[in-house]
Amino acid sequence: MLDRIQAFLHTLTSHDDKEFAPDDPRVAFVALCFQVMEADGAVSKKEQQKFRELIRERYDLSEDRLKALIEAGHEAGHEAVDYYRFTSDLRRHLVNEDDRVELLGILWDIVYADGQRSEIEDHVIWRIADLLGVSSRDRVLQRQQAAARLAEENAEESKD
Repeated sequence: MLDRIQAFLHTLTSHDDKEFAPDDPRVAFVALCFQVMEADGAVSKKEQQKFRELIRERYDLSEDRLKALIEAGHEAGHEAVDYYRFTSDLRRHLVNEDDRVELLGILWDIVYADGQRSEIEDHVIWRIADLLGVSSRDRVLQRQQAAARLAEENAEESKD
């Protein structure tokens, strides 16, 4: 799973600027992650941990820059009235359909981090998928694969 996430995140541009531009795809990605995590009204510690782990491991940023990216994405997510701003930024940078499908897989992994999925989270990802031009079939396949990954992780943890 981490290889999938790494491959996806490497498709996004990386900058060493002090500030993150509003149309930086990393900000859009973080904002969508927050939208998904906060959709059901409860952000679990496991969701937060999965999210921070993903961002920390995949972006080559100092701790200060990582915090700045998370703050920029969080602020952008709270200022947004819809998902279009973020999905349009990502569509410009993720010209390959496989990369957009991969994005959904990562969002599903965040949803399943706490072992639960809500109807509201389903709806948020459906809207994001629609705006990214990802088919319903691919969206459902990514959801099923994320659920299977969680089951595998839980099985491995119970062996230990």
